[in-house]
Amino acid sequence: MKFQMAENSLFAILLRKPWWVSIATAAALVALARFVLPPQWFIFGATLALPFIGIGAVTGWRQLQKPSGARVAGTLEAVRAMAWPEFATTIETAWRRDGSSIERIDDPAADFEVANGWRRGIVACKRWKAGRTGVEPLRELHAARERREVHDCIYVSTGEFTDQALKFAADNRINLMRGPELAILLPELARGAKPALRRSAG
Repeated sequence: MKFQMAENSLFAILLRKPWWVSIATAAALVALARFVLPPQWFIFGATLALPFIGIGAVTGWRQLQKPSGARVAGTLEAVRAMAWPEFATTIETAWRRDGSSIERIDDPAADFEVANGWRRGIVACKRWKAGRTGVEPLRELHAARERREVHDCIYVSTGEFTDQALKFAADNRINLMRGPELAILLPELARGAKPALRRSAG
């Protein structure tokens, strides 16, 4: 079973904060140990800061990998200009490049099934151009996950989600792939490179 950190635990909260918050917490703990503990116990008290340093390193690395606003905007522009056959092929190529297997499925709620090792999931992305997505397509995707008995489900959209849809996704472990996630999955689009379908046509 995959370990899942409690959403409101201290470490989970720090993972959602800027990296320097964890480093500042670590520094405060070291300072507290220096002034409160006897010298012979200082090293033991200071070790309490190590997990916070680790969290700071993780969050810092994640933030370095986060795509810039210009990269996200470029990806969204390129993706919205595609027709469905081109977008579907681009998605397939990207997931295979990242080491997953992907195949198209005949399901009204989902378009692909993706597998990486033993873990399987379904992806819905045919409504990627919708300006605003409500809860109903997410309900359908969640039902498809239950029906197909897969672990994950991913909903791809370049638009916004209603508050109800966001809550439903969070409550039912539906991964929303939006601008930043698409920019990471499709880095060549932000750089202006032509996707695979266009290259093969030339």
